[in-house]
Amino acid sequence: MTYAIKSDIHNHTLFSRHAYSTIAENVAAARAAGLEVLGSADHFSPMLFPEQHIRNFQFFLNQGIWPRVWDGVTLLRGAEVDILGLDGRLFAQDIPCPEAIEGSPYRREQSLFERATGNLDYLVASVHNSSFAEGASIAQATAMYTAVLEQPRVFVLGHTGRSGVAFDVDEVLTVAKERGKLIEINEHSLERGLDSKVGHVCQHIAERCAELGVGIAVSSDAHIACHIGRYPLAQTLLDQIHFPQELIVNRDRASLIQALVSSGVCDLTELLEHDEAAE
Repeated sequence: MTYAIKSDIHNHTLFSRHAYSTIAENVAAARAAGLEVLGSADHFSPMLFPEQHIRNFQFFLNQGIWPRVWDGVTLLRGAEVDILGLDGRLFAQDIPCPEAIEGSPYRREQSLFERATGNLDYLVASVHNSSFAEGASIAQATAMYTAVLEQPRVFVLGHTGRSGVAFDVDEVLTVAKERGKLIEINEHSLERGLDSKVGHVCQHIAERCAELGVGIAVSSDAHIACHIGRYPLAQTLLDQIHFPQELIVNRDRASLIQALVSSGVCDLTELLEHDEAAE
């Protein structure tokens, strides 16, 4: 089966420090790949800087200057945020942010997480350093992921197949379905091979999504522009298990934006209304 996947909502720019392209280069690559939507999701994570201060994350603060449609591609503003605890805590939720980038005090108390992500459309929540979960039970890890899904800004659980944290797949997927949140099938994770341990875990997760009717996001996790919108391994995996096209939520712009609305994460229906008016 040939899958139409017209949106890529997990990829990175130079800001992530171990990625190599600008947002303009990624937009151009998205257009060349025939994408309708590019969702840029750079790392919001302790692995970027030793000092956790708003000055280091002002890249996220000014994304309102990004056009909603750039060179024919709808551009969404996201971030990939690290999961840091078995309680489902996300990076910077416990870090105070009393002053702005120029040093003036904020009038209202908010965390660094709230300041940096407050104007974004959605979050991809991922485990990158699983040391906090060493020795955790399946029940604890499951509760972690379900707590993350309850967070209102989280839209996607990122690369759970390579997180190194074992969890009750069916329980987590059931909560994702109830909340209208997505499970990611991550192209980058599959580079270790479809027959690798990670590949088998990813396939099991995809199979259970198909059987339980849970929406997925197929993402490149691109760290360079030429990988934007390219999912050959993910498409092979999905084809092997006869995954239903209708559960690929990022298959087109309308389906993705409607899912953002129904999940309560973000309402961007004006983008669709603009298209209808143009017709």
